[in-house]
Amino acid sequence: MARRAPSGWAPAVAPAPSRRLAGRVLVLFTLSLSCSYLCYSLLCCCGSPAVPRARCPPARAAAAKKLLQQSRPCGRPPPAPPAGSAPGPARPGTKRLPRAIVVGVKKGGTRAVLEFIRVHPEVRALGTEPHFFDRNYHRGLEWYRSLMPRTLDSQITVEKTPSYFVTKEAPRRIFNMSRDTKLIVVVRNPVTRAISDYTQTLSKKPDIPTFEGLTFRNRSLGLVDTSWNAIRIGMYAVHLESWLQYFPLSQIHFVSGEKLITDPAGEMGKVQDFLGIKRVITDKHFYFNKTKGFPCLKKSESSGLPRCLGKSKGRTHVQIDPEVIEQLRDFYRPYNIKFYETVGQDFRWE
Repeated sequence: MARRAPSGWAPAVAPAPSRRLAGRVLVLFTLSLSCSYLCYSLLCCCGSPAVPRARCPPARAAAAKKLLQQSRPCGRPPPAPPAGSAPGPARPGTKRLPRAIVVGVKKGGTRAVLEFIRVHPEVRALGTEPHFFDRNYHRGLEWYRSLMPRTLDSQITVEKTPSYFVTKEAPRRIFNMSRDTKLIVVVRNPVTRAISDYTQTLSKKPDIPTFEGLTFRNRSLGLVDTSWNAIRIGMYAVHLESWLQYFPLSQIHFVSGEKLITDPAGEMGKVQDFLGIKRVITDKHFYFNKTKGFPCLKKSESSGLPRCLGKSKGRTHVQIDPEVIEQLRDFYRPYNIKFYETVGQDFRWE
């Protein structure tokens, strides 16, 4: 006889099949959602044809943001540079300190020498006057070097600043840079040079005193004012003494400003010999410009077209009293003779 179940007790009910199915669906849905999120994240960061403009989530830290800006999206090729922005080939050569310097003199023909020598393929010259050894020495040699054109090992760097010749500190400073520096001095009849100097100044300052008034401290006594720069520069023998304290004559080449006009190829041939380079600049490079009154290049260094010096060159000199000119010749004569004897060259300025 069967026993009765205690009052209040009910037999365990087995889970229905529908409940088991619902649990499985929930698990599958959760897995599907997770996979979808994972795929979306991968597509967002790595990119795909379907989302070409997707970007990675922004970094939350400044450092991470900087790194992201410097990097490119993963899996993508680096962007092509915009048209016309591709860098050209690296410029050949190295910026070097000059091996030769045109140190003087003002209104002697230094610009002509610089423009003529630049035609030579073994010479690279700085076009402007850096005034390093007289005005900008405090900037240092690296600043000076940075101004120079790039040269190959076979090329010579040249610069020109004519005020160096009359600057007392310049010889020592150049010597300290390199005792092997070659120096070029373009000289001209000091009387003609002084008048040319005055003419240039007059074009800029029309109100300056007359040439005669600036030349003499006492004209009746023939006392020349050597403190006036236009007069002082022409005392070549005095200035040369400072240079000979540091450089032998063999390292200084003197160019005749007069012969530079009458025989430019001959004078430039000597300059090329002095620099130790082949005579490339010859008669074929020059023609005489009657309007200017001096030779010009048939081909310039930059364009291959004829080139003359600027309008500031070849000015018509102011008319000076012949008696003043004669007094100046007398003044300069002893300086000229000493200069001839020192350099071993007669420039025939008398």
